[in-house]
Amino acid sequence: MDESRFNQLADEMLVRIEEALAACEADFDFELKAGGVIEIEFSDGGKIIINRHTAAREIWIAARSGGFHFKPESDGWVSGRDGSLLQTVLERCMSEQAGEAITLDLGRR
Repeated sequence: MDESRFNQLADEMLVRIEEALAACEADFDFELKAGGVIEIEFSDGGKIIINRHTAAREIWIAARSGGFHFKPESDGWVSGRDGSLLQTVLERCMSEQAGEAITLDLGRR
């Protein structure tokens, strides 16, 4: 996949994540930073960082429970490590850090 196509897909996913975070009623704040970085901050000061990594053609999530990398595939953004979907991992990480179940509507998975 060329860089232009990857950036288009990554930007679309980052917008969907941003919209889902804005619609979520759980207790956290988030900010979209320059370069396609989303920073989510929880009441205990913990953070989750989501960013586009163009060189690897991946979206990365950094959370208290670890780092996760996702590539665009026909089924959505998929982890090369275990085949899990970005939405599933993000919801799990956010739920762990918020101390409550969090569900995000990212549209198509």
